[in-house]
Amino acid sequence: MFICFAMAARLSCQLNHGGYVYTMRMSSSSASPTIPSNPFASRSRWLWVLLLTLLLHILLLVWGNRQFGVPAPVHRPEPMVMATLMPLPPVEKPVLLPQAPKPAPQTTKQVSKPSAPARPKAAPEPSVEVPDTPIRETVTPIIDAGPAAPATADAAAAAAPPAAEPAPAAQAEAAPPAGKHYQTNPPPSAELKYDVQALQKGQNYHGSGKITWQTDGGSYTVNGEAGILFFTVLDFKSEGEINGFGVAPVTFTQKRRNKPPTQTIFHRELNRIVFSSSPQSYPRSGGEQDRSSVVWQLASIGRGDSTQFAPGVVIDLFVAGPLDAETWRMQIVGQEKVNVDGNDVDTWHVIRIPEAGSHEQRLDIWLAPRQEWYPVKIRFTDKDNDYIDMSLSKLKQLGQTAAH
Repeated sequence: MFICFAMAARLSCQLNHGGYVYTMRMSSSSASPTIPSNPFASRSRWLWVLLLTLLLHILLLVWGNRQFGVPAPVHRPEPMVMATLMPLPPVEKPVLLPQAPKPAPQTTKQVSKPSAPARPKAAPEPSVEVPDTPIRETVTPIIDAGPAAPATADAAAAAAPPAAEPAPAAQAEAAPPAGKHYQTNPPPSAELKYDVQALQKGQNYHGSGKITWQTDGGSYTVNGEAGILFFTVLDFKSEGEINGFGVAPVTFTQKRRNKPPTQTIFHRELNRIVFSSSPQSYPRSGGEQDRSSVVWQLASIGRGDSTQFAPGVVIDLFVAGPLDAETWRMQIVGQEKVNVDGNDVDTWHVIRIPEAGSHEQRLDIWLAPRQEWYPVKIRFTDKDNDYIDMSLSKLKQLGQTAAH
């Protein structure tokens, strides 16, 4: 910039006085006036001097601004706010569900009065009220009566339990119905030996058994036992009297393998059935049976009047076991021939099918009318189709002996 000042100091002054132009220079040498020869050249030189002077001023201003920190005005663009307008989703109109028509007001015209007759009446069955007349059963059979089927496991499994029969346990808890009076005549005393076949978990076993029936006309005793290999599968004893109902047990004792014996007592004084291994008890009204005497009660009914046996007839008996009691519905299937010791014997096939869902065994009994209605074949079948089959192998009548 100092160079610019030196050059400015050497300004040429042109004076226009009386048509003459004088030029003055400042330098270190002596100055002498000169008279230009061309006036246009002097004017051009003057213009250049002006331009140079303006340029020097501009440079001076720029340098001064930078040197002394005077910032040049900066024009910053104003901040711009960007906004994106998003369209709003269309407003869905609410869907109005059709309202269910209001139910018409129901008129209650003394509803309590007609509902009273709908209550079940606790009246006893008409057939139960006849005490002393032999009655032939006419109840709807459990299974349809048909032609006699062979006494095989397949034929036994073909029978079905009743569909609409109420649960016997519920009937027993309330009170057993009064026992029906059948015309009875117990068979004479005898010793019956059996061949035993058993199916247990797919394995066949063989053994033997014996049932001894003794009666003097006023009392009775039944002893039974059966075994396969070295195991006892049946061990029971029933004692009682013979009265107007037929076989009437007083005590029933049963012994199972590896378990203590149990006893069921039919109290005459208390008129109740009680158990040694259960707190249950049931009223005793007459005609009740235990699980061994029921076979001989059926034989007594058939022997008392054979017309009481017919295909499809059912006989309800209240039967007590080691822990409780319930009504057993005995179905007379029909007449069948059973092989006894190589001979065909005419029999009446009677079955007891437990209710659906029960863990009780199915019981099949074949009674031989020509052999004093003795049970010539007995079969116990579990719900998984395991069974114990007892077929008569030897019959020995003992005559009329005192029961003990």
